[in-house]
Amino acid sequence: MPSFSATFTTRTGQIRQLRLTAADAASARRELRRRGIVPSALELVDSTSGRGRSRPATASATQSSGATTVFGLDLSALLEARPGIREKALFANKLAALVDAGVPIVRSLDLMARQQRMPLFKRALTAVSSDVNQGGSLGAALRRWPKVFDKLTIAMVEAGEAGGVLDESLRRLAKLLEGNAKLQNQIKGAMGYPVAVLVIAVLVFLGMTIFLIPTFAGIFEDLGAELPLFTQLMVDLSKLLRSSFSLLLVLALTVGAWLFSRYYATSEGRRRVDGLLLQLPLFGDLIQKTATAKFCRTFSSLTRAGVPILLSLEIVQETAGNAVIAEAIVGSRQDVQEGIPLSVALGRKQVFPELALSMLAIGEETGQMDTMLSKVADFYEDEVEAAVKALTSMLEPAMIVIVGGIVGSILMAMYLPMFSIFDQIK
Repeated sequence: MPSFSATFTTRTGQIRQLRLTAADAASARRELRRRGIVPSALELVDSTSGRGRSRPATASATQSSGATTVFGLDLSALLEARPGIREKALFANKLAALVDAGVPIVRSLDLMARQQRMPLFKRALTAVSSDVNQGGSLGAALRRWPKVFDKLTIAMVEAGEAGGVLDESLRRLAKLLEGNAKLQNQIKGAMGYPVAVLVIAVLVFLGMTIFLIPTFAGIFEDLGAELPLFTQLMVDLSKLLRSSFSLLLVLALTVGAWLFSRYYATSEGRRRVDGLLLQLPLFGDLIQKTATAKFCRTFSSLTRAGVPILLSLEIVQETAGNAVIAEAIVGSRQDVQEGIPLSVALGRKQVFPELALSMLAIGEETGQMDTMLSKVADFYEDEVEAAVKALTSMLEPAMIVIVGGIVGSILMAMYLPMFSIFDQIK
């Protein structure tokens, strides 16, 4: 049976070599996986000359089975939901715990695939387990499923494999994803509250205008009362909404929303809309702080894991959440390639706060950029939480006033004619 020489790096950073016998390179890598070893090189040892030649392992991508195709389109892939940030964070947490406990990666992936309820995620984990079992690396197996695993997850896993600290890298990834999910929920909560209240207020207004005002208008007409100007305006609005105009209005709003979504899907439209969002009085500052916190936290985690700075900037650009900020990161990446410090390159774009840039510059000077960025991320995450609470406390009374004004206007329009009727009776 052939002999193989494996070169790997221990958790303490020492380079070691291990010799083992296996039927082929795939079997050798599979045996190393079971031992928890990720080899940086695997050579077949020639028994006659004693010299080894490199034998790169290959693993074919596992095709999904049971997919429904129509005219060449995989309908199951189109209908299946992609895993969100929380599902990815849970995956990283579970895999880190299993690897840390000494469970082989293949068995860990099989256990997680059996417990997974999302069909797409389940198929991906099964395929990844098969690829790893055939001798491929975990990072390469994850790359074959871009709809499930993003570049951030793949980069953190590959960095952990290269450094022999996969469990630590997975824990850091899980913490990072949980932090990003928390920030997203805070933004959704701050923006979702006023939107929900406004939608309810508009529905109440339309319901009372369409169904309640005509009833009172008929009563006033039977009594022969002269309608005040405000009441007459509301009655005319009710007639307009009950006519074919309402259908035209709904159609126009639907077409407008579709056109806006198409415009926002373009790079120019997304950049313009996101630029306007950054200039909003209250929400613009909140969006900037959130993007700063995500940038600092993600970039700090990637650099600490050993991911190259240019690749880290590429990944952070995709997770920025705002086209203007993402464009600034892309521009700074080009400047960094030319030898310009990252703090200077980002300062030219004028999208990040001065405090974050100053701390980044200090980190570059002291060689502790990941530590400084982590502290900046902590600061701006607290700022986002405080800003969300302040914004919510300001919007709550404003929404109450708006809803009260809408309902009050309807009631006033219905009760004003009653005063003239009472005067006629007297």
